[in-house]
Amino acid sequence: MSCRVLLADDHTLVRAGLRKLLESLPDVEVLGEACDGMEVLSLAEQLRPDVVVMDVAMPGLNGLDATARLRLARPEIKVLILSMHQNEDYVRQALRQGAAAYLLKDAAPTELEAGLRAVLRGETYLSAAVSKGVMSDYVKRLRFDEPSGSQLTPRQREVLQLIAEGHSSKEIARRLELSVKTIDTHRSQLMRQLDIHEVTGLVRYALRCGLISADS
Repeated sequence: MSCRVLLADDHTLVRAGLRKLLESLPDVEVLGEACDGMEVLSLAEQLRPDVVVMDVAMPGLNGLDATARLRLARPEIKVLILSMHQNEDYVRQALRQGAAAYLLKDAAPTELEAGLRAVLRGETYLSAAVSKGVMSDYVKRLRFDEPSGSQLTPRQREVLQLIAEGHSSKEIARRLELSVKTIDTHRSQLMRQLDIHEVTGLVRYALRCGLISADS
């Protein structure tokens, strides 16, 4: 079963290593590489891969929100999240956003291949190192327990990530093609809704939700 892959990670050396690994697998072709979520969406539209191997913490648009957008625009493209985070909340968020697989970055090459083959068959695949209870817990709690950050709208999550990355309201407005007043309104709503009243608190919240990484 052939597999055409788009690789997304904001670290050049990580992408190089993953590309070499993926291309060593039988019948796997890497069509291209993206360094952020917006580039993922653009290249996915151009290249039409079978699978996007997606990092979580990327600048501008993180892997989780890129996954959600991609699943709406191109539901036939499968997303395999490749993350350093083993925390159950990250896994649940990824599944909610439409990811078909979640693997850890220290997974064995054989596990990456197994994950790719599984999603091509239409299955959900979780890394063996991830808690065995994640999937059953996800199913039971899907309707009753919202994970961190899921009460926010996609636009609020986007604004939150850009605030946490250190962008000013003017810069965010320019990037999102909105008015500064609208961005300031989003900022105020975020603080009120999350009961967080300083930017440092928003940064910590974004870290917990996986919207940014500690080394961003």
